[in-house]
Amino acid sequence: MIDFLSQPWPWFVSGPLIAMVLLLLLWTGKTFGMSSNLRTLCSALGAGQQLPFFDFDWKKQQWNLLVALGAILGGFLAAHYLNDGTPMLLNPKTVAQLQTLGIQDAGTAYLPNALFGWEHWTEPKVLGMLVLGGFFVGFGTRYAGGCTSGHAITGLSNLQLPSLIAVIGFFIGGLFINHFILPFLL
Repeated sequence: MIDFLSQPWPWFVSGPLIAMVLLLLLWTGKTFGMSSNLRTLCSALGAGQQLPFFDFDWKKQQWNLLVALGAILGGFLAAHYLNDGTPMLLNPKTVAQLQTLGIQDAGTAYLPNALFGWEHWTEPKVLGMLVLGGFFVGFGTRYAGGCTSGHAITGLSNLQLPSLIAVIGFFIGGLFINHFILPFLL
């Protein structure tokens, strides 16, 4: 039997659910992507008066804000009500590598304190990494014409070559950062 509380859902449950949502969006003429939520929110808050990029009819995209709200609410519910405290199973080699980088609670916590503890938010190094990382994510999302979820889910399912190139770039960038930059930051 599948333990839905302490482990990630298997591909044969989560995959078809993602596919159903995607088919529903395609059937209604909408596309999925989280980065468009930020643009919609900024437009709704009046950013279109200052920047032409945000000057569009955001009310046609307000359904997208519900997607973002659902992701936040779903994450909260999963973390607080669908988690029995059992840590996710990680490969022992991964746990050992993370522990050599100073993440001592790797394999025992979903959000390791060394990376996500509130006390680290006041450190200049952490704030600098957040600002720099936010800039790169924002720039990359705008330059690529979408985010990882939009390209990987909607773009690839529509067989769009730019999405394939973007997803390959996301993976290469993630692997590069993880193996060559992150060890120096921690």
